[in-house]
Amino acid sequence: MYIHSDLPFIREKIQDLRSALFFSQSSSLLRMTTTIVSIVKVDDLGQIWFYMPKPRQALHEFDREFPSRLEFFRKGKGFFLHIEGRAFIINDPEDLNSLPDEEIRDQAACDRVLIKVKMGKADYFESMTAQNHLGWWRELRTQLQAWLFNTRPGYRPYQLEHPMPMLRPVA
Repeated sequence: MYIHSDLPFIREKIQDLRSALFFSQSSSLLRMTTTIVSIVKVDDLGQIWFYMPKPRQALHEFDREFPSRLEFFRKGKGFFLHIEGRAFIINDPEDLNSLPDEEIRDQAACDRVLIKVKMGKADYFESMTAQNHLGWWRELRTQLQAWLFNTRPGYRPYQLEHPMPMLRPVA
């Protein structure tokens, strides 16, 4: 398990891939649509900022915060990312004006919605290339080992949220 100090590594990979599939994992009846998004910024707090098309329904009908997932992939790259976290809809003019980053504030448009995702979990996967094929016997052995021990080649989990501190029992 990797901790919060790996944020620069994840930020670099996100900026390298730049676009992702956004999934709302809300259990409410009305939820944001799955769409391709282009990342505007990843800040120092582990928040991913991007715009998505405004839905047809009134924006106040949606939950202002909900669980979400981002899947980053680009053809030709040797890796991909899956990120889970809490998404926040930023549409209040007061909230938009209080944003510290002028670049994000200036890009606000009437046909798009600003979304902020606070990363909770980031999974980094390295893709296998053609040179990594080890022959059918080694491939079979690797597959059996993956099934038996539940491992995936190239998988490295990242935990970005700090766990709750343990409470000490009072004597």
